[in-house]
Amino acid sequence: MSAVEKAAPAVTTPAIGQAYGGGFVTGITRDPATGKRSLHISAGAAHELVGAWGEYGVKIEGADSFTDSLANTQAMAAAGSELAVKVLALDIGGFTDWAIPARDVQELQYRHFKPTTEENWANSRNGDNPNSEPVGLLYSEEDPVQTLHAAFQEGGAEAFRDTWYWSSSQRSADIAFTMTFGDGYQVSGAKYYELRVRPVRSEFID
Repeated sequence: MSAVEKAAPAVTTPAIGQAYGGGFVTGITRDPATGKRSLHISAGAAHELVGAWGEYGVKIEGADSFTDSLANTQAMAAAGSELAVKVLALDIGGFTDWAIPARDVQELQYRHFKPTTEENWANSRNGDNPNSEPVGLLYSEEDPVQTLHAAFQEGGAEAFRDTWYWSSSQRSADIAFTMTFGDGYQVSGAKYYELRVRPVRSEFID
């Protein structure tokens, strides 16, 4: 190890649930194409929005990533999504790069901030997250458990509601990925549904 390396301060990744970057640390993904790692931060509950994903029957180019929330949301906004425009306009703690979470970023929100004590929906690909660190495995009825972070537990100030939330990951011209935060069921919803969004922002960490 060189003298410069010895003198360099250690870089510590903030812990899950820690207040950081305008919100709360949510987890890490690695982009499957570039290999770059990103730290994801969820906004507080006060900044949730509700709306339709976009126009039903319209396939939006560039809104298909499972990890790049901002690129998806920018593509949605360019195609006329009012919900995406509202999220991109957010200024929280001086940060203005908020987005609708991509599918695998949203999975981390549930994995680490599950509000309820309900059994998980253990079927299909619920919990499967090959792009997260550590890699997310299929949920069992018992895992994940209710979050240990009190503010995110049901009734807490930052808790997700026991209802459906949009991701920014499009599945077809008609539907996009959604998730319910009561039991972790991941499915697709028609783009005209009025669902909730918990904004996120991301930072490259290497």
